[in-house]
Amino acid sequence: MDLKERARQLKADIPAVFLCLKDKNTPAIAKIFAGITVCYALSPVDLIPDFIPVLGYLDDVILLPALIALTIHFIPQEVFEHYREEAKGLWASQNPKKWYYALPVVAIWLLVFWLIIRALLF
Repeated sequence: MDLKERARQLKADIPAVFLCLKDKNTPAIAKIFAGITVCYALSPVDLIPDFIPVLGYLDDVILLPALIALTIHFIPQEVFEHYREEAKGLWASQNPKKWYYALPVVAIWLLVFWLIIRALLF
């Protein structure tokens, strides 16, 4: 599998990992790793900021696929394959069908901005 195919597969695997979180057949350790993986993938905050040349993008190229592979390792194969197929349909119209999955991330960022403003004003 070449790099382009792996990148396409990664695009489908991130939503599939997220969808596996709600399945009762997914073990708790896989849910913990899936939560960490999805939060890291959706978060605009990186381990190494992207403005640092080379290193900024290197953490995304290495860390995110490693987290996904580790998470997939703990998810039962039949469960993951089911949600991988379901995840392919999420981006069929180039817009996510389940946009409300982004609400927790938006809520966290609103809380962070509110805390910063509160700290500056008081």
